[in-house]
Amino acid sequence: MPKLTVDGVEVEVPAGATVLQACEAAGKEIPRFCYHERLSIAGNCRMCLVEVKPGPPKPQASCALPAADKQEVFTASPMVKKAREGVMEFLLINHPLDCPICDQGGECDLQDQSIAYGKGQSRFHENKRAVTDKYMGPIVKTTMTRCIQCTRCVRFAEEVSGVEEIGAIYRGENMQITSYLEQAVTSELSGNVVDLCPVGALTSKPYAFEARPWELTKTPGIDVMDAVGTNIRIDARGRQVLRILPRINEDVNEEWASDKTRHAVDGLARRRLDKPYLRKDGKLVPVTWGEAFQAVAAANAGSSVAAIAGDQLDAETMYAAKALLAKLGSTLLEGRQTGMDYDVSSLGAVNFNSTIAGIETADVILLVGTNLRWEAPLINTRIRKAVKRGAKVFAIGEDVNLTYKATFLGNDLGLLGNLPKDVTDAFANAQRPAMIVGGGALKAGAQGATLALVGPLGLIKDGWNGYNVVHLAAARMGGLMLGYAQKGGIADIVAANPKLVFLLGADDVDASKFAGLKVYIGHHGDNGASAADVVLPGAAYTEKAGTYVNTEGRVQRSERAVFAPGDAREDWAILRALSDALGATLPFDTFDALRKAMIADVPALGVEGLAGYVWSAPSLSASVSGPVGYPIKDFYLTNPIARASDTMQRCSAELLHGVSFAEAAE
Repeated sequence: MPKLTVDGVEVEVPAGATVLQACEAAGKEIPRFCYHERLSIAGNCRMCLVEVKPGPPKPQASCALPAADKQEVFTASPMVKKAREGVMEFLLINHPLDCPICDQGGECDLQDQSIAYGKGQSRFHENKRAVTDKYMGPIVKTTMTRCIQCTRCVRFAEEVSGVEEIGAIYRGENMQITSYLEQAVTSELSGNVVDLCPVGALTSKPYAFEARPWELTKTPGIDVMDAVGTNIRIDARGRQVLRILPRINEDVNEEWASDKTRHAVDGLARRRLDKPYLRKDGKLVPVTWGEAFQAVAAANAGSSVAAIAGDQLDAETMYAAKALLAKLGSTLLEGRQTGMDYDVSSLGAVNFNSTIAGIETADVILLVGTNLRWEAPLINTRIRKAVKRGAKVFAIGEDVNLTYKATFLGNDLGLLGNLPKDVTDAFANAQRPAMIVGGGALKAGAQGATLALVGPLGLIKDGWNGYNVVHLAAARMGGLMLGYAQKGGIADIVAANPKLVFLLGADDVDASKFAGLKVYIGHHGDNGASAADVVLPGAAYTEKAGTYVNTEGRVQRSERAVFAPGDAREDWAILRALSDALGATLPFDTFDALRKAMIADVPALGVEGLAGYVWSAPSLSASVSGPVGYPIKDFYLTNPIARASDTMQRCSAELLHGVSFAEAAE
């Protein structure tokens, strides 16, 4: 480990570290535009210049210079100061005076560094160059005259998203960053280039001209668009959420977010339920809360009650519904809306046991019935890292582009009982083998066949469990911890023929199978509301605090950013008020009391972090055959919020279905 001094401060850094990293370890801030911790080193902006001795008597780019023993680094010498001023002067030669109308204003690296390290004046009076704007699709807005050619977006597309559709053309002063043939970028992670861009060349198209950063209230939250549990920041002004950005969490999403996480936000303001409805003469008509509650009580269901949890539900709401059903004498709880009925007697056997961060270290991976690029984009990026390190990936299912090299064995689950020799040989020589089981495999009844391979493939070793299940719903693991699973799935509830069915944000269940009174508690006028007899307006995930458990069993908490619209209320409060009308009053009047009761019942939900399920594989039939059907048919329209979003509708139409849109001149 080399030891060096930075401005007189001795610091020791790991072998292979750069001088820039050594400077940061010593507490010195080094300006940069092209350097990014998660991307390869380009060394082309030259803003990170420092003076190094021994060495040539000139400033050197610290991002590309390896740290070495006995180096002396100076970050604030006259030479360095003059060099940085010169670099900034060059960068601003062609940069337009767009700050008053630029969406990057207030959170722009170029603004900040020009003030901190710039000269304050320019000696260049020539005309500025102009570059035509490029079309990159419905997510990314371009103003390429602002581009300083740091190439962060190019490296992200190549190294992280794996969809190499952004690059540079021409040379020298004529160099331009553009997408391939100026077509829309098809990556489901394309919105991240907006965060990466240090200037205003790439900004968010849906968020354009909406707000300035200092106008926004920033609230930490958890994403519910998939089961990864992406850590997000919810930016709101007044009662409207204007944008969602990722927060850094190295164990979950690093600092990335999928386009659906970011840009389904406009769906929070559309198709909202803001008052109770009751079906009269075949039509849903607005009523008061009292009338709606009376209609539910009039069903006289007794203990013939069931609750079906939707995909985006928080654990507190599910616990409140469970407590209400327990008061009424029912245990008919289910969260797997689409009819899956896999065994949940051991939560370890339906968990992502390698952890999301740990899957990077796997050296052989077998994907069974999962299109990870759509089901969990941020787990897919981790597997890209594993492949770069030399991991082999095999897959059973339909052949899709996963953005990395994968050997597709065929679309027949019968292969699980007779894996090819090259697969078994690869696993036999693996130190950290892994299997990832998706919703397509679980739906087809392949759980037993995959568990039967745990021993033969050596998936469990000291300090390593390579058996992983990828869930699609943010509420899935929390629901399983709270008992939202019948042995036969939804079929058991249908067979019980309950007189009263609570659809808790459940929009993907076939509600026509239920003959009893259907009560929908949710936030959007989607499938569940249209099928219900009583509609009670609830709160979306940004409008309530809640606990969520991701696909690796990580317990995380989200905070409320805004209030629900109109007469809508938080789901738990609706259930508490409804319990009075049903004569089964729940024993909590505040959210804190509800959470305390939930934690007393399920202690694991009270500790943020991995729940740590005990591994115990159930004994199931290993006989399975037939093709895999991936459960997600349209990445952008998987839930009520996304379906209400104009941005997601356009992404679906343009990026998946080839619809072209005319762009108006600005």
